[in-house]
Amino acid sequence: MNSGFLIFMLLLVVVMYVLMIRPQRQRQREQQTMIQRAAVGDDILTTGGIYGTIERVEGDDLVVEIADGLTVHMTRRGIAAVLPPEEDEVEVDADDVVDADLAEDEVAVTADEEPVTSEADADATAGDRR
Repeated sequence: MNSGFLIFMLLLVVVMYVLMIRPQRQRQREQQTMIQRAAVGDDILTTGGIYGTIERVEGDDLVVEIADGLTVHMTRRGIAAVLPPEEDEVEVDADDVVDADLAEDEVAVTADEEPVTSEADADATAGDRR
């Protein structure tokens, strides 16, 4: 075999390791750390897609409340994600909301305002009337 071919194959294996295997192992370690750090009061997402809050930790087993008064027992391996704490929601007045479907030059008109059109808009629409 050609030594150039062997060097190429070795280089290919190193690149595959750096680009694929190593990042996957890091994600697995991070996931495992997240699962092990899950504690009482944390909001979680289970591997089955159910949201809940950890009520009790009994070694590797958890008691998770998934609805008011409804708890399930599960293992830590059933945790898909520990959710970040919810931020306080900011109240938004209906008057402050602007329609996202408007074009850049259009402005939403509230109930107590009258729409304003330019002369060019008025002339263009006047010519279309029959």
